[in-house]
Amino acid sequence: MRLLFIILLVACAPGVFGSSAFAQSQSVTGSLASSAGSASRSGTSAGDATGEQAVDGIAARIEDDIITDSEVRELGTFQGLVDGKSKPRDEVIKELADQWIVRGEAAAAAFPEPSKEDVDHAYNELVKQFSSPQEFHDKCAALGLTNAAVRRILKQQLFLSRFVDYRFRPAAQVDQAQIQAYYHNEFAPQLEAKHQAVPPIEEVEDTIREVLTVRAISERAAKWLDETREHLKIDIESPHSQGAGS
Repeated sequence: MRLLFIILLVACAPGVFGSSAFAQSQSVTGSLASSAGSASRSGTSAGDATGEQAVDGIAARIEDDIITDSEVRELGTFQGLVDGKSKPRDEVIKELADQWIVRGEAAAAAFPEPSKEDVDHAYNELVKQFSSPQEFHDKCAALGLTNAAVRRILKQQLFLSRFVDYRFRPAAQVDQAQIQAYYHNEFAPQLEAKHQAVPPIEEVEDTIREVLTVRAISERAAKWLDETREHLKIDIESPHSQGAGS
């Protein structure tokens, strides 16, 4: 899910952060300054949603902040809802560290949060990925995710994806040669392989331009995150280390 909704929320963010079912449909993831993890920690975790009173622990330390076990569990649970499976713990922590980086930049820029209508739209788009609203609600219940938790995660992902789009779109320029190369080398062959008619390039030019723009944004954002992470102090805790001395 790293940078998932950067791609996923192109439709939800007019003008675009790593869950394949949602991403495939797009052709291709308050104050946040004091604590980068506060948005996730302030809400209901996957364990809390089932009524369990799990003792939270520290999954990782990042600079002078922490990533909690409940944040890791909740993102993994959300991945289970969207992808059908969650990634390994270390990968989930890496994604949360990426979110920490983006949140810090967005907070420094006083970037506005998405509206309720925007979150409702993202929520409805997610529900559409299932055969029925009932299936969606049943899977949420089985995983221990409340509607409030899902909406809160979507709001955060939408906020982060919009900021990444805001930061990198101006430099993600696409020229006519790139559009033609994509049309001839990727777009047309994919349709021909499915025995579908290939529309003239003029009819799909705007769509291809946006696909390539989103791809460029994703690549630039990934490079920025990789470079930024190299300069951060990130210590991942063993899942068993905290209870070793008790």
